[in-house]
Amino acid sequence: MARVPLGRSLTLSPRLEHNGMTSAHHNFRLPGSRDSPASASQVAEIIDLEWYEKSQETHASQIELLETSSTQEPLNASEAFCPRDCMVPVVFPGPVSQEGCCQFTCELLKHIMYQRQQLPLPYEQLKHFYRKPSPQAEEMLKKKPRATTEVSSRKCQQALAELESVLSHLEDFFARTLVPRVLILLGGNALSPKEFYELDLSLLAPYSVDQSLSTAACLRRLFRAIFMADAFSELQAPPLMGTVVMAQGHRNCGEDWFRPKLNYRVPSRGHKLTVTLSCGRPSIRTTAWEDYIWFQAPVTLKGFRE
Repeated sequence: MARVPLGRSLTLSPRLEHNGMTSAHHNFRLPGSRDSPASASQVAEIIDLEWYEKSQETHASQIELLETSSTQEPLNASEAFCPRDCMVPVVFPGPVSQEGCCQFTCELLKHIMYQRQQLPLPYEQLKHFYRKPSPQAEEMLKKKPRATTEVSSRKCQQALAELESVLSHLEDFFARTLVPRVLILLGGNALSPKEFYELDLSLLAPYSVDQSLSTAACLRRLFRAIFMADAFSELQAPPLMGTVVMAQGHRNCGEDWFRPKLNYRVPSRGHKLTVTLSCGRPSIRTTAWEDYIWFQAPVTLKGFRE
């Protein structure tokens, strides 16, 4: 496999270089600046994955990005997609764990909610800011009227609680069944969203943690690919919108929180981004995907703004 030149000039910040993550100068939204483009050092703050840094990274140098268009066909002919606005195919040189697939999903959900301005800060920073206020945060809260501060804090706590509930139940869902695809739907409804984002995991062959690549290394390469695709800079600033999570699972997986949607069809409009993950070697498909159906989270994430 030949590597495809990225064709862009990259600048490493000290924190990114230390973490092994590379980012480019793109128009990523930053706290306190909704329109101004971000520098590479600022982009480092967008994805807060510090809790992954303790993971082993022995496979990091082996991972390659495949920046070609995906040739995968839809699982069902009736789910033909509209032309892709943005495709981000990423190839790993070996298997990943089922737990890793779950973490890819959870981190992508957090990232999209922040980039599409449904959260005022990245999830980890927002949780830290409101639950363990720093001296700077406490000083900012003191400057706001008491009533405003209480309302803002209450809305944030609700948004965090809803998001944490979905993340927790996603972990349970991935523990019950293989999950070939995930949809993140913003605005409108599940049948006709304003925007939708897809994570395609169907080409991966999940293994146990001991046999798998480092999840931390895979996450860094995954988000580097998303940064390079620059999928969010051309989108207009949206209002607060409800966010719905859909995931495919086996019809007999015994899931009792996510609601089965037997006749659900992927929307034909509103597509913004598809991230397709696969292994570096051809996978032998032994799974009958026709036995997999869509499940919908019963919670609509409302988002939060200060």
